[in-house]
Amino acid sequence: MNSQIKNLNLQKWVAGISIFLLVIKFTAYYLTHSVSILTDALESIVNVAAGFIGWYSLFVSAKPRDKDHPYGHGKAEFISAAVEGTLILAAAGIIIYNAVKNLLYPVAISKLDYGMILVAVTAIINFITGYLCDRQGKRGNSLALVASGKHLQSDSYSTAGIIIGLILIFFTGYNWIDSIVAIVFAIFILFTGYRILRRSIAGIMDEADIELLNKLVRILNANRKKNWVDLHNLRIIKYGSVLHVDCHLTLPWYLNINEAHIEIDDLSRLIRNEFGETIELFVHSDACLYSQCPICFNHDCPVRKHPFEKRIIWTLENILQDKKHELKELSNLKP
Repeated sequence: MNSQIKNLNLQKWVAGISIFLLVIKFTAYYLTHSVSILTDALESIVNVAAGFIGWYSLFVSAKPRDKDHPYGHGKAEFISAAVEGTLILAAAGIIIYNAVKNLLYPVAISKLDYGMILVAVTAIINFITGYLCDRQGKRGNSLALVASGKHLQSDSYSTAGIIIGLILIFFTGYNWIDSIVAIVFAIFILFTGYRILRRSIAGIMDEADIELLNKLVRILNANRKKNWVDLHNLRIIKYGSVLHVDCHLTLPWYLNINEAHIEIDDLSRLIRNEFGETIELFVHSDACLYSQCPICFNHDCPVRKHPFEKRIIWTLENILQDKKHELKELSNLKP
């Protein structure tokens, strides 16, 4: 089963579980009339909406490419995550409004013991589901699934905090703690929503993933072959679970087409071994220049015009440039 199918199946479970937890939380609110439990219940409405939006986005992103979408449908995941982040921010606003209203016009709280047990059950289920989503989302490069996982885990943390607040109310009788707890965790939810929204916008705008690029640069340096004279103009674009990688690979100018293709295949195999099969790799091969002889460590080169002087380590700064690397002091070297 490929990663896209696994992502889709797990998101179906998330959508179903979110409905079950929503019923439990509103039952707890009905029993207790606690505004902090209402906070949890309102966020669960977001979970239900986000669960089905996430499922639909993964369904769309799993569709094969077509003539209207030559790079596939993976961008749907970023849109899903943006909607989820927006819903979380809206829920946080509603929670703060209700908490402040409860401070001004207090409502009696009852049956806290039953309420605490019910919300504790939802916290455990949310955390386990969120952990599974986050793990599978990272394995399958699915922002929608990672967003769901982070959201569910943050929901479980906020529920744990709410339970602590309810325990304090149970033993002290100070009902105002209920509203304060709701406001504190609404702020936490705001932060979570912002992070999800920020990552989704970055994906839609094809913002560079620095962590991913740094990992790829480390792998390339550690496994560099002697015929890989240079690599530059490296770019990574995310299309849901698919990573689209572009780069220019400089090879010895005397290699024939078949020999150059073998080198490109080796580069493709290296990247796929590290990042999985959801990689689209487009490599443009360049012929080396005589001015690059001083940085070429292929000591068996039959046409070398200048001795090797220095190996240039690829870094994030120099590998992203659309320019072949060479020693500046020898850049005017002629054959």
